[in-house]
Amino acid sequence: MTINWKQTLMVACNIVVGIYLVMAVTAFNDPDEAMAKECTEVEIDIEKESMEGFLNPGEVKKLLTQHKLYPLSQPMSSISPRKMEETLQKSPFVEKAECYKTLSGHVCINIKQRIPVIRIMSDNDDNYYLDNHGNIMPEAGYATDILIATGHISKKYAQNVLSKIANHIVSNTFWKNQTVQLNVLTNGTLEMVPRVGDHIVFLGSPTNIDNKLERLRKFYIYGLNKAGWNKYSYINVEFNNQIICKKNN
Repeated sequence: MTINWKQTLMVACNIVVGIYLVMAVTAFNDPDEAMAKECTEVEIDIEKESMEGFLNPGEVKKLLTQHKLYPLSQPMSSISPRKMEETLQKSPFVEKAECYKTLSGHVCINIKQRIPVIRIMSDNDDNYYLDNHGNIMPEAGYATDILIATGHISKKYAQNVLSKIANHIVSNTFWKNQTVQLNVLTNGTLEMVPRVGDHIVFLGSPTNIDNKLERLRKFYIYGLNKAGWNKYSYINVEFNNQIICKKNN
């Protein structure tokens, strides 16, 4: 009797594929049967940004625990990734949250956090942060080396004006390192306190900020580098094509 090895191999392959399909369909129709019985590990991944935010895995665990949603050691069938996402996204420090379960008993939490770009400390005692989209974040921590704004600041002015200026400053390496503070005067004009140099910069109205800062940058490079960084106490870049300086006494 001659064995048709080609035909036998095809039959064997068909059997293997059939078994796989049956198992796959079973897992699809009854995923809880294929899934581990309880959560054995929680993986929290917070997207890294160029600037420091307020969130860390400990804060995420604390938030979920407060709402009785932290999944570790809980039955996988009772864990709701959607409820976890909804809860996390209510936090003023979370921009986006994605949660899901794996067959191995892990629960994965991926978070994109809101990044503070400026701290508002106004003369009406308001104290809060603005993120890079102009959204208000409560004063619930401290972000190091962040731009501070003081003075006569309403929430409308902060969100519509200062957030744009702050984004421009933090997106520019030179000004991110050089700018410490913005001060808003009662008429809405701006002063800037630099990190290097014993002077105050008057920016004037909050318009054409990119042009004003570029003129100031060139003045720093070609003027103060030669004259000395502490020669002037006040530098006015409000007007086009001119820079007005007041000497230190």
